[in-house]
Amino acid sequence: MRLSSPTSPTLLALAATAASALNLFVADYSGSITTLSLSESNSSYTLDKTFETTACGPSPAWLTLDVNRGLLFCVNEGITTPNGSLSSFTINANGSLHLISNLTTLGGPVSSALYGNPAAAEHGIVLAHYGGSAVSTFTVSAGGNLTLNEEFVFEDMPSPGPDPERQDKPHPHQALLDPTGQYILVPDLGADLVRIFGWDVADLKLKELEPLVADPGSGPRHIAFWTPQNIPGGTTYMYLVEELSSRVAGYAVQYSTDYSGLSFNPIGSQSTLGYHNLVRRNAPAEIQISPDNKFLLVSNRNSTAFTLPDPEIGPSDSISTFQLCPNTGSLSARHHQLSPSGGLYPRHFATNSAGNLVAAALQLSGSVVILERDTATGLMMLEPVARIAIPANVTTVMWDEVARSGVTGLTGMGVGLGF
Repeated sequence: MRLSSPTSPTLLALAATAASALNLFVADYSGSITTLSLSESNSSYTLDKTFETTACGPSPAWLTLDVNRGLLFCVNEGITTPNGSLSSFTINANGSLHLISNLTTLGGPVSSALYGNPAAAEHGIVLAHYGGSAVSTFTVSAGGNLTLNEEFVFEDMPSPGPDPERQDKPHPHQALLDPTGQYILVPDLGADLVRIFGWDVADLKLKELEPLVADPGSGPRHIAFWTPQNIPGGTTYMYLVEELSSRVAGYAVQYSTDYSGLSFNPIGSQSTLGYHNLVRRNAPAEIQISPDNKFLLVSNRNSTAFTLPDPEIGPSDSISTFQLCPNTGSLSARHHQLSPSGGLYPRHFATNSAGNLVAAALQLSGSVVILERDTATGLMMLEPVARIAIPANVTTVMWDEVARSGVTGLTGMGVGLGF
């Protein structure tokens, strides 16, 4: 195993390695978006910092990648300001970013998702505003320019939820499309709801539909959808991470025939720690389906289930792996593994397309690690194969595995390049 610190490549070396290395984009609360390059030689991995920009704003909380158009969108939460912001960037071949547009938003955005007709020149991006108790949408031109479309500000609840500190008002925490692209779902941690919206193909306006009501005090945070393969007419399932109850709840999803909404049949819930009982209160964060469509992965924060021998890491939180049951969608008796996340507070993680590498954003460890995963068994290896320090609270990490060409311009600094 090789752990690398940042290097200072020349522009020629950077261009030469762009095709052989994988890029990752990282956001952190110090105000930076950082491009990392992951290279591999003889089963040894190295992470290098190749580019950094502060053009997103003071509190980057979420990144969304438009693979087809080569655009990156950054949501600035604006923790110390009354408003947030949304930025769009062109992605250059060497992983550098060129700012296209930056617009002020309602306060506290923490997540975004693209929606619309893939064949249309314009599409939409929807934001979930945790601090602003809102959902907003923007129109995105073919070139990545942003225009405000509409805003939904949710009314305060009659009284706080069962967890008054976290459920004092609505707190939308994610925006996500369902697998068909017809609906936008927004887990609301404060109101114990999953808000559901349809959208108009003509103007990308949203229509609020009947929500899913979660258990009181559960704190819906993030969602993953799953449709079993090779089952004709198979059911679509939705898995909801409940941050406050530390559980993942499963639902069978039914689509209305007139596009009027979704209905949900509960299929059970499971602790995100599986059968492990830990003293400290757990706070699950991210949830994703593995690329082979066989496993469900959930990151756990604050439970500190492991201590790794590497002195640079030491205490570690965890990632849970659940095996998915194609016939029922149930997670019961299907907890596969609790493995180290490689550090503290894995707020976010992302799996590469091959499914053998997981990048984890460790908010309190100030680092990004690469974890190896056995694609045959679904088991995670116990120690990172690469690690790099990020100076502040890391919020998001994202793979970019598309080969790109051209350099549009630079917004920020190239590490060791004199920009």
